[in-house]
Amino acid sequence: MAGKLYVVGVGPGHHDHMTFRAKQVIEESDTIVGYSTYVNLVADLIDGKDVYRYDMTQEVERAQQCIKSAKDGKIVSLVSSGDPGIYGMAGLIYEILAESGWDPKTGLPVEIVPGVSALNSCASLIGSPLMTDFAVVSMSDLLVPWEIIVKRVEAAAVGDYVIVIYNPSSKKRIHQLQETRKLLLKYRSPSTPVAIIKGAYRESQSIVITDLEHMEEYADKLGMISTVIVGNSSTYNFNDLMINPRGYKSKYSLQAEKKIQN
Repeated sequence: MAGKLYVVGVGPGHHDHMTFRAKQVIEESDTIVGYSTYVNLVADLIDGKDVYRYDMTQEVERAQQCIKSAKDGKIVSLVSSGDPGIYGMAGLIYEILAESGWDPKTGLPVEIVPGVSALNSCASLIGSPLMTDFAVVSMSDLLVPWEIIVKRVEAAAVGDYVIVIYNPSSKKRIHQLQETRKLLLKYRSPSTPVAIIKGAYRESQSIVITDLEHMEEYADKLGMISTVIVGNSSTYNFNDLMINPRGYKSKYSLQAEKKIQN
């Protein structure tokens, strides 16, 4: 008898920002699978369960383990930080199931449990940077050719999108963000606000508010758990907060009306 597979987003890492449903399905599951760092985020919720921990590059093995365990009758939670449908494991699970001829109506039950993504958690710490249209781009070229990433960044730059950058750098990958900065400077002012958020809502959290001109000075703040948010032509810095105006000021007065004095 088949079990069930949950693909669970646990948010930025702190339990206060995990959804009720995420906690519920983790508690319901008898088997937990995930990248070791993500499993550690829910360590206090998984006592007594079968736990399978994997390294960073073992995504396929993780997915196969989940599917096998669920088909063997287990209730399985595949955990990941953020949202599993945004650069997460949801896509790989569905790809593998599709290759096997899986029928979502009659086959193994699968539920994607959404979580707070890095774009949400990081934005909440630095003001209101995502009030207008924005684009999300990953700098990781392990699965996507760098030439395609460059085209996507340039399209977002030309379109004046606020840009959220995931996976900005790693020990082996440092040139991508440097090249991205040079590309953005073709279309944006050097004073364009930039936020670098590392380890949002974790003990290691750090935040830097800078601009395109000085962004490279903070290379030590970059890494796989960092997110970079680059403003558009309307974004401005206010007391170390990034504000991206929605457009209300062009139609309404934002000043409180003064009461008429008798």
